[in-house]
Formats: sequence, C-alpha cells, structure tokens
Amino acid sequence: MNQRMLPLMTLGCAVFIAVIGIAQMPESSPPIPVTAFDSPYLAFDFPGLKIGFAEYEEGPTGCTVFSFGERGASTAFDERGGSVGKTEADYGYHHAICFAGGSLVGLEAASGVRAEMIAHWTQRNPPRIPLVGGAIIYDWFGRDNLIYPDKALGMAAMASASEGRFYYGKRGAARAAGVGQGGAFRQIGETKIAVFTVVNAIGDIIDRDGNVLTRDKRHPLDKLEERLAQNAESVPDEAGKHTTLTIVITNQKWNNYDLKQIGRQVHSSMARAIQPFQTGSDGDSLFTVTTNEVDNESLKSAADFGLIASELAWDAVLNTLGDP
Repeated sequence: MNQRMLPLMTLGCAVFIAVIGIAQMPESSPPIPVTAFDSPYLAFDFPGLKIGFAEYEEGPTGCTVFSFGERGASTAFDERGGSVGKTEADYGYHHAICFAGGSLVGLEAASGVRAEMIAHWTQRNPPRIPLVGGAIIYDWFGRDNLIYPDKALGMAAMASASEGRFYYGKRGAARAAGVGQGGAFRQIGETKIAVFTVVNAIGDIIDRDGNVLTRDKRHPLDKLEERLAQNAESVPDEAGKHTTLTIVITNQKWNNYDLKQIGRQVHSSMARAIQPFQTGSDGDSLFTVTTNEVDNESLKSAADFGLIASELAWDAVLNTLGDP
C-alpha cells in the first residue's frame, strides 16, 4: 500500500498537525460498519431514548448516537478546555447528539445520523430537518490509516439505535479512546437521570477514595512535585489530542436557564473524577438534555438535581474502566 504525507486537521480539539505515512484506504475495500457487540453494557429504563453504536474495526474508530425521536428534546451545551471540536451544538433543541472519534473529520458522522432520521420520518412540505449536534475526540494514536467515522458510519449507528442499553469500555465513539466510555442511571420517582461519557482525557481518573486508576496509578500532583524537586525540565502540553465528551439526559422539566446551569455544575464537578481536567490540551464538551415529560415536586431545585447528576457523572467516568 502506497504511503504519503497527508495534512490532518486534528480538531477533537482544533489543531493542525502533519501526519507522515498515513496509509490510503483502497477504494475497492471500504470499511464495514459493525453495530452488534457481545460486550458488557449498562441496562437502564428510559423510554424514548435510543442509543446506537457503530464502529470501523479497520480503523479502529467509531461513534455513539443518542436519539430523542421526532419530538426532540431541549438542550444546553457547555464547553471547557482549549480545543473543543463540535458541530451544531448550540441550537437549544436537538433530535439527536452524535459523539465520534476521528477528530475534525469525524464530525461527518452527524450528517449520517441526520440522513438516517430523514429516511424514516414522516415527511411533509416543507420537509422537517432533524437537528443533530456532534462532538468528537482525537483517536489517531498508533494508527497508519485515514479511516474515520463518516456519513455511512453515522447512518449505521442511528439505524441500530435501541432503548435501554449502553455499551461501556472501548465501544462506539470510544473504540480507540485513551480510556473508554461509561454510563450511569438513576430514577427518583418518575424522574429519570442518565449520564454517559467518553473519556480521552489528558488527566487521570480518580475514584472517591482518592486512588488513581489510570496510567501508572500515581497522582498527577505527586509526579509534578517530584519533577519540581528534581528541577527537571517541563514538557510542553501536547495540544489537540485529549477530550472528554459527556451528556446528561433527563425527563424532568427544566427551563433553558436551569438546564444550562445544571450542565455547568455537572461539568465543573467532573474535575473530581479526572485530574487535571479542562486543560488547554482538552476539548471537553457536555450536553444537558431534557425531554420535559415529568414535573417531580421533590426535584424543583436545579442545584439539588445538579448534585445528583454530578455523582452520576463520577460513576459514569469510573464505569469507563469496568463493570457498572
């Protein structure tokens, strides 16, 4: 297979780099979407929320789609860190959200989600256009090909979407992530709260006892203090290659202001689980979504709701590594 130099815009984070020796994909052998998995998953009860997963093993890379149906859902978007990669994130209302690998080019998967939804919607004149937001991670580590989540993979993920199942670990958008994807779910009365995250962070995952669960299991601050004591040279941050993508989904009614504040609260809380978090090298994004179906009197406080969702976000981060 011929080798050549290709420029690659690595937004997963918005940075330009040159990639040397990327292998061209043979035109006669397009990658094949994989949508069925024999993998551990989180089971949950949230009617109307469908989640789809599709991967190119040839990459490897993939995408994860969250669909709210033709009715759609109210949304808010919160971005942190220095290199966010997103598309159509700020509408305030969406029919689906697509998380994908592939960095900037992986945003194409969202168009496939839209195409698949249009194909199955009852149309009218003028036609209804699904609003599909997207966010991406950089997952080109150790690869020698230019296979990414494209329109076909987005269509496959949307076509496979179903209720009540979320694969965790290196599945979907996290197929080639540094850590993986995880989820957590809780029901309080009629209120359902689900949090799902894709972790590809520069930071380490920390549990509730302060234990470091990733890399060499040493706390980043301890390693920094050791380096400072040795007066060792500091290595510049490698921009554009680290991202955590998160989505909080509920059926509890919230206005736009509260929805945005809940998202900010949850996103800030995740600095407990990932340290350091929201750095200039990260492109962290969080969608907060409500289907606005129930009005639980015991959860009128957005701060209380945010506290519960924040704990679920920590659970979701921890579940990227093991059984929920």
